[in-house]
Amino acid sequence: MALSRLSSRSNIISRPLSAAFRRSISTDTTPITIETSLPFTAHLCDPPSRSVESSTQELLSFFRTMALMRRMEIAADSLYKAKLIRGFCHLYDGQEAVAIGMEAAITKKDAIITAYRDHCIFLGRGGSLYEVFAELMGRQDGCSRGKGGSMHFYKKDSSFYGGHGIVGAQVPLGCGIAFAQKYSKEEAVTFAMYGDGAANQGQLFEALNISALWDLPSILVCENNHYGMGTAEWRAAKSPSYYKRGDYVPGLKVDGMDAFAVKQACKFAKEHALKNGPIILEMDTYRYHGHSMSDPGSTYRTRDEISGVRQERDPIERIKKLVLSHDLATEKELKDMEKEIRKEVDDAIAKAKDCPMPEPSELFTNVYVKGFGTESFGADRKEVKAALP
Repeated sequence: MALSRLSSRSNIISRPLSAAFRRSISTDTTPITIETSLPFTAHLCDPPSRSVESSTQELLSFFRTMALMRRMEIAADSLYKAKLIRGFCHLYDGQEAVAIGMEAAITKKDAIITAYRDHCIFLGRGGSLYEVFAELMGRQDGCSRGKGGSMHFYKKDSSFYGGHGIVGAQVPLGCGIAFAQKYSKEEAVTFAMYGDGAANQGQLFEALNISALWDLPSILVCENNHYGMGTAEWRAAKSPSYYKRGDYVPGLKVDGMDAFAVKQACKFAKEHALKNGPIILEMDTYRYHGHSMSDPGSTYRTRDEISGVRQERDPIERIKKLVLSHDLATEKELKDMEKEIRKEVDDAIAKAKDCPMPEPSELFTNVYVKGFGTESFGADRKEVKAALP
């Protein structure tokens, strides 16, 4: 049965499926029920069901979007080594199921704020490959006008508030966004994402405390990839059960390599947060690259460990097996899709390379509030260097 049954509309991100998938289809809308790979482990709450309802279109969208994210990050690796990307660069390959599963459970009214491993979150929120590569290479059409680089992606129209370089500092900001949502009666939630390396930050517990006091719709998402920079979680945390860290706040441990487990957990967390206030989600995931491009990623863990996770838990392979087992596409059709993704990424890179650098005047934008006629003086306060808008 393969691709003649498939819909051409993506409900995950606003990009079409590959040309091979844009065929007329039957009206078969039979839902597909997927069982999560592992049961959820709960703290102070009843865990959600392991049975997750999906569809033909969602399964294929998951595969395509995750494959696109993976290819994008691999290309970023090459661009960095070619010195076309400068500064810090933290890649997300291996963790794609968190980004795609979360996005499938929420709407663009729901806010997301994260740390510096942000490329795929931006893509999931509806950002384009061109904006990604333009920003990574410091070009003016980047999502932050070429001034943010890898760590500071931003897309306000989709409620994506960054992209933050200070470890853990985005969590209080996320709880502040949740406060604004509750104050404005928006019936939306905020996902404040952080890694296991940030889980011991004092500000995280302060923000969680005030969120619990005020029943804010904040969802703290710990992406536990088991290494904070080069330090294993067991060396840094006396209790690495991060979903229990809230004490008086409920928590849920989730297989972060299973997109459907993430989807189910985020749906559950959103419903909880709107009614009862904050909840913690611990996503048990894994990064294939080092902490950043300056980290080879093999001095504090073995290559066998990395290859073992790739073979046994890879999130894209898991979706691929589901697609094949439900006869939604053939191996060849999926390979054709991957070829088309590769071309899409290459085209975006070529276009971004042609994009000019920001004008020097951009140094003075987004610094002061507009409309106050602020002036920038030289060191002696005599010569006006620039008049800001």
